[in-house]
Amino acid sequence: MTPSPRVSILMAVYNAQKFLGEALDSVLAQTEPSWELICVDDASTDRSLSILQAYAARDSRIRVVRQPENRGLSVARNAVLSHAQGTWVMILDSDDWLGPDTLERALRCETPDADAILLDLIHHHPARPPVRHFTPNREGQHMTGIEAFTLSLDWTLHALILVRRELHLRYPYDERLRWYADDNTARLHLLHSRRVILSTGQYHYRHHAESNTTAVTPRRFLLMEANRHMQQTLEEEGFPPEVLAAHRKTCWHNYMGLLRLYHTHCRNFTPGERREIQERFRRLYPAFYRRTPYPLFLFRQWAGHVFRSLFPRKP
Repeated sequence: MTPSPRVSILMAVYNAQKFLGEALDSVLAQTEPSWELICVDDASTDRSLSILQAYAARDSRIRVVRQPENRGLSVARNAVLSHAQGTWVMILDSDDWLGPDTLERALRCETPDADAILLDLIHHHPARPPVRHFTPNREGQHMTGIEAFTLSLDWTLHALILVRRELHLRYPYDERLRWYADDNTARLHLLHSRRVILSTGQYHYRHHAESNTTAVTPRRFLLMEANRHMQQTLEEEGFPPEVLAAHRKTCWHNYMGLLRLYHTHCRNFTPGERREIQERFRRLYPAFYRRTPYPLFLFRQWAGHVFRSLFPRKP
C-alpha cells in the first residue's frame, strides 16, 4: 500500500500555458519527495490541459482533474481539495513557483500542535529586483492563530501557508465568491490554528499585468463582497469583540481604498459597469459603516474630492 504523501499541493489552472511549465517544474525539483500535486483544469481554452497531462504522464505524483465548464477558483479548488491525501495542504498558483527546498524547509518546522506553517513570500515584479514580503521569516518563530489572523488583516503577515488537511476540509473555499475567497479561507485557517510556525521555505509570487490582483477591472470591487461574507462568518462563529472590531476596521479601510480607486479609474469603465460598481458601494456601505447616512457620506466624499482638486497638496 502506497503511504500517504506529507504534502498535497493544489493547483487550479485556467489558460495558464505561459507560466504553467515553470510552476510544475518547481514542484518536480523539490528536495522533499513526499508530495502529491493535484491540478484542476477549469475548462481552459489554451494548451494548459495538454501541458498538465504531459507532466502527469511523466510522474505519477501528479494528477489532473478536468472541470467541464469554467466556474472560478473556489469551485475548482474545492474539487481537488476533496482528493487530497496529505497531512498538509498548500496552494500553488499556476503562474507562481516554489524554491527547490521549499517543502523540506517547511516540514522541518512541523510540530504536533502546529496547524499552519507560513512560507517565506518573495514578490517578483516586472523589471524590478525580487523583494521579500516585509520582514523575512525567522525559521521556527511561532504565534497563536489569533495573533497571525490579526497580522494578516493588513498583510503584515501574508497567508501563503501549509495547513493541516482536516482544518482545510473544515473550512473549504466559499463557492458564493468567484474571487477573493482564498483570502477569507486562509485567514480562517490562521484564526483556527492552535499554533502558526514560520518557515524559510520560499514561495515565489509573480506580479504581472494579467494578475487578478493587479488589473483595475470591475472584478477588483468584488473584494467588498468577500469582506462582508468574512465578517458574517466571524459573527456567526461568535469570535471575541476585538477580533470582529479588527476585521471591521480592515473592511472599512478596503472600502475607502476601493472608492478612491473607482474615482481614479471610473472613466475606463462602461456606463453599465459604473452603475454596477456604484450600486455595490451603496448596498454594502451599511455593512461596514453606519454612523453617517449614505447620501451625506457621498456628499462629503464629493466635497473632499473637489477641495483636493482646487487646492492640491504641495509636494
